[in-house]
Amino acid sequence: MGKKLIDLESKFSFQENLLNELNNVVVRQQKQINHLIQEVSQIKSQVLEIVDGQLVSGGQNSKNEIPPHY
Repeated sequence: MGKKLIDLESKFSFQENLLNELNNVVVRQQKQINHLIQEVSQIKSQVLEIVDGQLVSGGQNSKNEIPPHY
């Protein structure tokens, strides 16, 4: 009976450590996700500003215009 109890305590300890490690991974990944969401939002804002600027200026810049023979 004593050996079974020691085995169970050992397994419980191992599982508790594993659970803590997994929790740390999840916390780190959530921080990364939040950071990526913020970056995507900033990039989206920049793209919208560029598109709005092109619409206001009447379309493409003459530098980016495709020559008629293309």
